[in-house]
Amino acid sequence: MSRRLHLNVNILNAGVFGGSWRFPGTDPLAAYTVEHYTAIARKAEQATLDAVFLADGPSLDPSVRHRPGNNLEPTTVLARIAAQTERIGLIGTLSSSYNDPVELARRLGDLDHLSGGRFGWNVVTTAGPGAARNFGRAGEPEHGLRYRRAAEFVERVVTTWAERTEYLSPQGRPVVVQAGGSSDGKRLAARIGEVIFSAEQDIVAARAFRTELREGARQFGRDPDGIVVLPGVSTVLGSTEAEAARRRELLDELLPDAYARARLAGQLGISLDGLADDEPLPADRLPDPDDAGGSQTFYRVVKDIIDRERPTLGQLLKKLSGGGGHRIVVGTPEQVADDVEHWFRTGAADGFNVMPDVLPSGFDDFADQLVPELRRRGLFRSEYETSTLRGHLGLGLPAVPTGVWDRGPLEAAR
Repeated sequence: MSRRLHLNVNILNAGVFGGSWRFPGTDPLAAYTVEHYTAIARKAEQATLDAVFLADGPSLDPSVRHRPGNNLEPTTVLARIAAQTERIGLIGTLSSSYNDPVELARRLGDLDHLSGGRFGWNVVTTAGPGAARNFGRAGEPEHGLRYRRAAEFVERVVTTWAERTEYLSPQGRPVVVQAGGSSDGKRLAARIGEVIFSAEQDIVAARAFRTELREGARQFGRDPDGIVVLPGVSTVLGSTEAEAARRRELLDELLPDAYARARLAGQLGISLDGLADDEPLPADRLPDPDDAGGSQTFYRVVKDIIDRERPTLGQLLKKLSGGGGHRIVVGTPEQVADDVEHWFRTGAADGFNVMPDVLPSGFDDFADQLVPELRRRGLFRSEYETSTLRGHLGLGLPAVPTGVWDRGPLEAAR
């Protein structure tokens, strides 16, 4: 069978845009109800998407003052989704920094068994001082230490799954998902990742990232085809180009300025107090990405935009629209399909982690208008051919990773 596109939908609160909760007809508090997630998941299954994806962080987000944020715990929600769906994959984010590997292995392994082999674990090291304070720590662990701990943590979890003799999964064990943008992250992704989320804005950089990960996997003795790279993309759809542009403009108008500034300041690790919208970003105050704290992936994305485009603060806030730095594609279903097809066919992506602008309306447009267009082009399935997430992704069962990193960081990080 020819290579096929892979698609997940990220059910991120009311949508990825910072002003999505204020969009006309949107319930700003829907993300605090389980029906919000199950309804979108059922729609995604009707559209034969590979999986639904839930992001998460083990802390209260202070930006809730400007935007309804935080969300229900992923495994709880995905258990409910599993009970109301039959085929669609279930990917949940759980921290390697603030969980116990034995407990997590049991919880996720049981969910994989009960769902019929549909679960995937998005491994995150959890950046930011907020989560650290939530666990009684003065500050977040150093970046390299977080990744050394993550490597040993994943090895322990996967080994525990492989040793199970009861409550087995039809897919063997859950799919390991990872987002590796930093040097440490890419090393970990190449060693243990099966699905890799990325945040590339540029198609050349995206192609280079995918090539680097596949070559890294080869050096670790893995099959490069055992890695599926899914860049994040936010879609803004309209029946005409002008309609799509108006929707994007409205979303920019609805973006709370305080939220956008606070989010950007957190990504860059600098204060934006006193900086006017028509002033350029202080590029000389930004450290090298390898020296940055927090999430180096999104720091790199934003710093690259600053270095390349030299935007004013207002221009950068509009470009990001309060999102996390993922690429935004605006247009008709045909225009967005052109973009998706180009990235896919030129080797920049194996598919996409889709973040609709507004939920549920933006995903309704994606499922009802864009997916049929992708099918007409022979890029996407019309029906499920398998019943497990690993099957949807065309992935085999890799060897259990051993010796991923130096021993000892789990204890050192406590």
